[in-house]
Amino acid sequence: MTIHYTVSNYVATIGLDRPEALNALDLASLKELRAALSRARDDDDVRVIVLTGAGRKSFCVGADLKNTLPPSTSFSSSFVKSIDRAGAEGIYVRLMDLTSLRIFKPIIGAINGYCLGGGLELALQCDLRIASSNAVFGLPEAVVASIPAVCGIQALQKAVPSAIAMKMLLTGAKIDAAYAERVGLVSDVTEPEALMDKAHELAGAIAANGPLAVQMIKKVAETSSNVPLTQAIEFTELAWGAMRESEDRVEGRKAFAEKRKPRFKGR
Repeated sequence: MTIHYTVSNYVATIGLDRPEALNALDLASLKELRAALSRARDDDDVRVIVLTGAGRKSFCVGADLKNTLPPSTSFSSSFVKSIDRAGAEGIYVRLMDLTSLRIFKPIIGAINGYCLGGGLELALQCDLRIASSNAVFGLPEAVVASIPAVCGIQALQKAVPSAIAMKMLLTGAKIDAAYAERVGLVSDVTEPEALMDKAHELAGAIAANGPLAVQMIKKVAETSSNVPLTQAIEFTELAWGAMRESEDRVEGRKAFAEKRKPRFKGR
């Protein structure tokens, strides 16, 4: 078992557990990770997902380079295959792309130690990122004559100013946690021993909100990020209308009027 999965207080914690390989992802662990994320997505008792790595040395350093050498099959024949088949035939980057899982529950990346290559691309797919003070971030693919092939090029440019993103991409330079917080790559930095407490504190604050509203906010944010403003506003209005008569929205207003804590049910 290279992926650990637990649920408590509406929060699923998914841990990458290959510390001897700095939590690098081989084909088996990628499949386990996707299965764990799918499990959290489909569990009504999960409202928030926390993704982290075992130990304090590394969150994830991306693909296991020792076990992802070029396969015997041609890229063109594998390119048109399904996600799992393509992954098995060497296009493992397709398994690291989480968009196909359609997860609208918020994902918090709790980043401890090295967060490099595909590990940073995983973190960039999280909705929130917090880091321990010893965290190190980078996309060093160019140094080994490769490129970030999941979402790193595009997602890093959205996460931080373009000049900083391009410097990291073209040089392979790494940045520390303090700098990552300063440029907006992460929202919070804690001492290593406090990282998971901070992650679960943040997850708890989100899980206490209306779960349908939280997921709808994520869906609107993702759907409208690259469309004209008029279309984005129209989609937001439709999303608001879909939420208007939900039981949770009615409960939220009743709780506010009665000065009590709301009891949301996710419907």
